[in-house]
Amino acid sequence: MQRRHVLGLLGAGGLAGLFPALANARPKLALERAAGIEVLELGEAQWRERLSDAQFHILREAGTEPAYSSPLDKETRQGEFRCAGCDLVLFGSEMKYDSGTGWPSFFTHVEGHLLTQVDYKAIWPRTEYHCARCGGHQGHVFEDGPEPTGLRWCNNGLALTFVAA
Repeated sequence: MQRRHVLGLLGAGGLAGLFPALANARPKLALERAAGIEVLELGEAQWRERLSDAQFHILREAGTEPAYSSPLDKETRQGEFRCAGCDLVLFGSEMKYDSGTGWPSFFTHVEGHLLTQVDYKAIWPRTEYHCARCGGHQGHVFEDGPEPTGLRWCNNGLALTFVAA
């Protein structure tokens, strides 16, 4: 291990000591799986067969697509937004709005179809959400959305498919 890596780890550890809340952070939204949703567990090879490389990176490795790269950001037809990994309905078109962020955004979700966990990839804790059936990473939820919820469910377009009504 190089010296700069050791120093970086020590610095990060020192910061964590300054902010004990980071160590015990919990998602602000503790969601539960809806009754009747059976968990879908596949091996890596099966996921790779089912998904494109970009979808695999987002859904299985918690990646993020570039802003403004998804046509679903501008999708305005009536229909359903489903998990690209397992086809579970996550959002209805009536839940979508234009957040101006470059990612499909929703002010609410289909209850019981998403689960949350804390994500530290940006150093400070954020609430990550994923599909309740297959565990596929969808995006992050923020508290800067419109009424009535005040939430912005910021989703990767490649993690979704759209089925028009």
